[in-house]
Amino acid sequence: MNQSLTIDPHATAMPAKSSAKNITANPYDALFSSVIGQDYYLLKQISPFATEMSRLVGASVEKFCAKHSTPVSVVELGGGTGITSLAILCADEQLTLLSIDNEPTMQNQAKQTLQQWTDAGRLSFSDLDALSALQSLNSNSVDVIASAYTLHNFETSYRKQVLAEIFRVLKPSGQFINGDRYALDDVSAHTRSTQNEVAGYFKVLTQLKRLDVLEHWIIHLFSDESENHIMRETLALQQLVDAGFKQINLNHRLEVNALVTAIKE
Repeated sequence: MNQSLTIDPHATAMPAKSSAKNITANPYDALFSSVIGQDYYLLKQISPFATEMSRLVGASVEKFCAKHSTPVSVVELGGGTGITSLAILCADEQLTLLSIDNEPTMQNQAKQTLQQWTDAGRLSFSDLDALSALQSLNSNSVDVIASAYTLHNFETSYRKQVLAEIFRVLKPSGQFINGDRYALDDVSAHTRSTQNEVAGYFKVLTQLKRLDVLEHWIIHLFSDESENHIMRETLALQQLVDAGFKQINLNHRLEVNALVTAIKE
């Protein structure tokens, strides 16, 4: 691994249950446009640390903005229903945000709940997939690219292309901020974590008698854990190194969840 990559030694695993935002076209990967998109409020009960990751992404954006005297431009990948979008918008009253998500059910909800920021000219939306949206942006044109629970949905080859585009689009000294599902390198520990995660799904959703949502979350978890999707920590961080990023840090690990930041020098 590159010397510019650090993993916080205090970023130890803590009990958590993960979630995902999806912007791909597979029938099950598109589940957020149906049941989960309509019931995303359940996220806070199913996966309490997912909302914490959104908060941490916003806090990282706030820290970046504090170092800059001019308004910061932010692009969000997988804006979903706007949970992370709101955390970003609240980070600084002058930043502008482009929220990218090609699942209309979730994005329409975000448009409704975040209308005041759109009216103020601080928020705009793209309904393209992540790669196409990034390819439409100019090189060295964005200060921050942020996401929460988006990249782990991508197949490995697609994710590699997205990371390359993120690096291209960021300005020099720009930052990539990602709160996501970073699988533990220790496969046994990761399996135990995932088992706890599934148990949490059953506990919450059976009590709420929402077996329809439970079915979709379990199906999506199979995609998360598949070989062509899983974002194993060491390999995922190496992908950032390979894309050209420096000062790569993983911290705030909450079992299968972690916050990763990286700089384009």
